[in-house]
Amino acid sequence: MKIAIIGGTGLIGSQLATMLQDKHEVVAASPSTGVNTLTKEGLDEALQGADVVIDVSNSPSFADDEVMAFFKTSTENLLAAEAKAGIKHHILLSVVGTQQLQKSGYFRAKNVQEKLVKASGIPFTIVHATQFFEFAGAIAHLSSLGGKVVVPDAFVQPIASAEVASFLAKTATEMPANSVVEIGGPKRVEMANWIKQYLEMMKNPVEVVADSNALYFGASIKQSTLVPNAPIFWGNITYAEWLSKTENRR
Repeated sequence: MKIAIIGGTGLIGSQLATMLQDKHEVVAASPSTGVNTLTKEGLDEALQGADVVIDVSNSPSFADDEVMAFFKTSTENLLAAEAKAGIKHHILLSVVGTQQLQKSGYFRAKNVQEKLVKASGIPFTIVHATQFFEFAGAIAHLSSLGGKVVVPDAFVQPIASAEVASFLAKTATEMPANSVVEIGGPKRVEMANWIKQYLEMMKNPVEVVADSNALYFGASIKQSTLVPNAPIFWGNITYAEWLSKTENRR
């Protein structure tokens, strides 16, 4: 089976390619490998003879207009190329809580992307994943305010990116769900505690504060917005295990 991974050189895509390449023909498609979904460069060639497309690409900018332009244009071009190539399964990686976060430009764009996939006529599976363990640092940076890290008073259920990649690899060999499926990490925790553990590992003594009025990517959230309602897969790698391995590699 030939599988094209859009965003194939990124965090998830590179792990996916490694997992799949022993048993399948894999195309790791990204601008760095000559495939650009915005300009269509190399897109038809990458999809030629492919059975499955896994889209794990992300916008290089999170500014409202730019992120919308990226996901809309990229997805429209990709789906048109897939229709020509006769793709049998389109798999999209998205985010738990997307539809509840429409005050955020990023999540409005992800919602548009999901709607395009659903309306395309191509069999699909949309995977809503919770935050990756690897995102803690970026969230801490984006939440820095007045010498503190101020995050929403909400729960998260973070997951190791390796387990997201493993789930997507398995999904690529299965029949399309033609629906949204949710996956999450092994444990629900307060966001403030999650970020605090990361900063402690990084030996960064900054104070972490939970604030019910704090925004997440520009949107207000409820305590349960970022946790899955009915996940079909739970990760097994704990955050403590991931932190330990990460610390040992530093």
